[in-house]
Amino acid sequence: MKTILGKKMGMTQIFDEEGNVIPVTVIEAGPEVVTQVKTVETDGYNAVQIGFEDQKPQRVNKPLTGHFAKAGVTTKKYLAEFRVEEGEAYEVGQVITVADFEEGKKIDVTGISKGKGTQGNIKRHGHHRGPMTHGSKHKRLAGALAAGTYPSRVFKGNAGPGRMGRETVTVQNLVLVKVIEDRNLLLVKGAVPGNKGGLVSVRYAVKGQGK
Repeated sequence: MKTILGKKMGMTQIFDEEGNVIPVTVIEAGPEVVTQVKTVETDGYNAVQIGFEDQKPQRVNKPLTGHFAKAGVTTKKYLAEFRVEEGEAYEVGQVITVADFEEGKKIDVTGISKGKGTQGNIKRHGHHRGPMTHGSKHKRLAGALAAGTYPSRVFKGNAGPGRMGRETVTVQNLVLVKVIEDRNLLLVKGAVPGNKGGLVSVRYAVKGQGK
């Protein structure tokens, strides 16, 4: 599986052995615990469910409280499920930490991008603006969207103003620069999606090394 949940703590920079500056994103990942193992025989597919970050019992509903009690683990704030090739390779209660990741490997990071609210077509889609001189009233408008005679309507999916951001985004093939086991930290070269404190999932790159 080689997947772990974490929180984006922000960005900083470190220096390599040659003195070069490397911009990195700090991710506080794990430790997380396996709360359920699904197999083809029982569920029709292989998957592992993991829980991350302890939660007060009074803030967890009764079904989830029973689910955690059955697994014999403390109540968790976040639950996530990941497909695996063999579910039998994991067991309920198993702890996954950053120690399972190796420095120098390529990883994929998935998170929720920053929400921008409602934005115009220029910021949202990168459209060109209209002329800014000679009394123009068409500076940042969307312009013509469809012909008047045919089809006499705007097709669905046409790029225009609307809600921007707050979407699931995956940044692929980032380099895992450093692993700090005693503080549960991963230092990833470059930027990852989301706000500070946002939940992200980190896994070995599908097309990179260390699958």
